[in-house]
Amino acid sequence: MFYQFEHFGNAEHFSKESGENFSFPTHMHNAFELIVITSGSMEITVGTEKYTVNKNEAVLVFPHQLHSLSSTDSTHTLFIFSPELIQAFSSKKANKTPVSNKLALDDYLLALIDRVDENSSTVEKKGVFYCVCAEFDKTNGYTEKNGNKNSLLHSIFEFIEAEYGKKCLLKDLSEILSYDYAYLSRYFKQNVGITYNDYVNRFRISKACELLANTDNSVLQCAMECGYSSLRSFNRNFKSIVSVSPTEYKKLR
Repeated sequence: MFYQFEHFGNAEHFSKESGENFSFPTHMHNAFELIVITSGSMEITVGTEKYTVNKNEAVLVFPHQLHSLSSTDSTHTLFIFSPELIQAFSSKKANKTPVSNKLALDDYLLALIDRVDENSSTVEKKGVFYCVCAEFDKTNGYTEKNGNKNSLLHSIFEFIEAEYGKKCLLKDLSEILSYDYAYLSRYFKQNVGITYNDYVNRFRISKACELLANTDNSVLQCAMECGYSSLRSFNRNFKSIVSVSPTEYKKLR
């Protein structure tokens, strides 16, 4: 499984992925994210809160919340969907942050969630996730959102998303944002947990996985579209992150 990076603006966006033993560093996006644990446990950090999430429990991440996932012994189902899919809920909570992002799921909700996928009608998707949000609201409180919080990280993530197919240098970003390069480098590592360059590599490989799985592009074309000028470097980074070569990955898809 690879993690889908998207800066979602599509009202119809919805994705569902299942996997095991999945970890991903701190990130944020414009979508809701629901992570349901189907066996074992996963450590999920949202903002400054760390949750141990066990079987039949879930975490609902709101748009623009920093979050990371870490697991070596779990299976899960992960949904990413645009706020417009649950417009009545998302507009009401637009300036709110949940006190806790964790929720328990009963058998009824688990069955609904298990059944919905990309081929489900928009009405069915809306019905399922409004049910999830209703359950989430029963036990949750909210605080007012701090509009300036995480704005620098958000700017960095937006830059990576826009520039990953080019050089995508932190030096260039530091000039654009008028921040000292060394400060920006330390800030990113402290808040995300990996270096800027490591994160860009993960982002590029995730995008390459998307292209390899969903297009007829050659491995070289995918590498170039994702910002790699060297096929050898792309192959090495891809295998390091995904554990198989790009050619093997494409065949599996």
